[in-house]
Amino acid sequence: MYSVCGIDLGTQSCKIILYDPRAKRILAKAQAPLDIIAENNGTREQKAEWYEAALADCFAAIEPGFRATIAAIGVSGQQHGFVPLDAEGKAIRPVKLWNDTSTAVECAELTSSAGGQAALLAETGLLMLPGYTAPKILWLKKHEPQAYARLRHVLLPHDYVNFLLTGNYVTEYGDASGTALFDVRVRRWSRRISDLIDPQLIDFLPSLIGPDKPAGRVSAKAAQRFGIPEGALVAAGGGDNMMSAIGTGTVRDGFLTMSLGTSGTLYGYSDRPVVDPEGNLAAFCSSTGGWLPLLCTMNCTVASEQVRALLGMSIEELNARAEAAPIGAEGLVVLPFFNGERIPNLPNGRASINGATAANFSKENLARAAMEAAIFSMRIGLESFRKLGFAAQEIRLAGGGAKSRLWRQIVANVTGLPVRVPKEEEAAAFGAAIQALWCFEQASGRGKGIEELVDEHVALRDGSTVEPEPESVARYEEAYANYSKYLAALSLLYR
Repeated sequence: MYSVCGIDLGTQSCKIILYDPRAKRILAKAQAPLDIIAENNGTREQKAEWYEAALADCFAAIEPGFRATIAAIGVSGQQHGFVPLDAEGKAIRPVKLWNDTSTAVECAELTSSAGGQAALLAETGLLMLPGYTAPKILWLKKHEPQAYARLRHVLLPHDYVNFLLTGNYVTEYGDASGTALFDVRVRRWSRRISDLIDPQLIDFLPSLIGPDKPAGRVSAKAAQRFGIPEGALVAAGGGDNMMSAIGTGTVRDGFLTMSLGTSGTLYGYSDRPVVDPEGNLAAFCSSTGGWLPLLCTMNCTVASEQVRALLGMSIEELNARAEAAPIGAEGLVVLPFFNGERIPNLPNGRASINGATAANFSKENLARAAMEAAIFSMRIGLESFRKLGFAAQEIRLAGGGAKSRLWRQIVANVTGLPVRVPKEEEAAAFGAAIQALWCFEQASGRGKGIEELVDEHVALRDGSTVEPEPESVARYEEAYANYSKYLAALSLLYR
């Protein structure tokens, strides 16, 4: 027996699964929490040493007999995080995360230096937004010049885990495209954009490899540190959205994956580059050889969790209260920008409760409005997909919100699309395991395609399919128009 290992380094935790591809079953799972450093100026950071410790804790929680079966490892990681390393591979400061909005000034500076938004879209296919890696590097150069002087390697979180496992400084196209330093059309680093930060920066960026290629093999040092087989293949890996696309089966045209977690994402596979002239969809590459146009919001389940904590509710009570309220929450609207926002581009945005009256201000309506806000935010992306001619057939739902029948019904009715839920809940870790299997098969000369492997291993949960209800779809059109009215009016305060 052999197994493939999927690692998902998320924002809140590190997760590992071991999967037996022959028996098509999960052998083991482990999870370790991650803390976060948050400040009111938009700073969101973690320490690189936390990643290594969490990885070690996860492996230690898995039986040695199962660990010994690992033949290949795939790594998924939260996107855009800036892991700055010195010449010895040591982190020189904390990691600035995807939801760090303290770099709005640097985004404006880089956009201006590049010649404006149209010039950025022409050069890389992406706008310069606070979530991306490039402005974080400029921020370090401006605000911590002594630390910047020690910089020799720029890695993303998944790259850093690959480095811990193999000692190699590499990345693949999917995660690289989220740096805003990468030309997604031709899949190479943009010297022009990197030079805007520092002419030396291009030398600090990791080597690029294809998604079916190995990042290396488990080193003797890593084998001893984590208790895993030396020489096990380590796949290219990718960003969490790219790995979730594999884990949910979004590897062909027409499928969309929506992930309901701390952040909200909506993305679909394309066999050609998709550059959104409005900038709502990020023109990312996939980690399967194609492209993955993607919408990302910084506040998805954040609003419902804030409301739940404020009112002292369990998850079950929150769902029950929200289900008791009508569609549109009787006019109560939540703008969920607790972490600022990326799309719409409001890094200084703030959350608010709107449309409240003495008649509609209830726990039920507040719970419902918080849940609806998350999906209204992502409908912006669905409309962008439609404008670009992407004919969506269905939505594969992932993330914590996928467990809720009410969330699934809201998604189906707001989007007007059928919703299906993959059987394996840990979509990013499972996708990383399947990519590891793909890489292992390629290295073994068997050469199965990623689509074939996905068809073999990604199953849908029985009874999870939810169809849109025509009457509810119509009512949500009205509720979305009400949400959009408040969004348009209040956005002016934060721009």
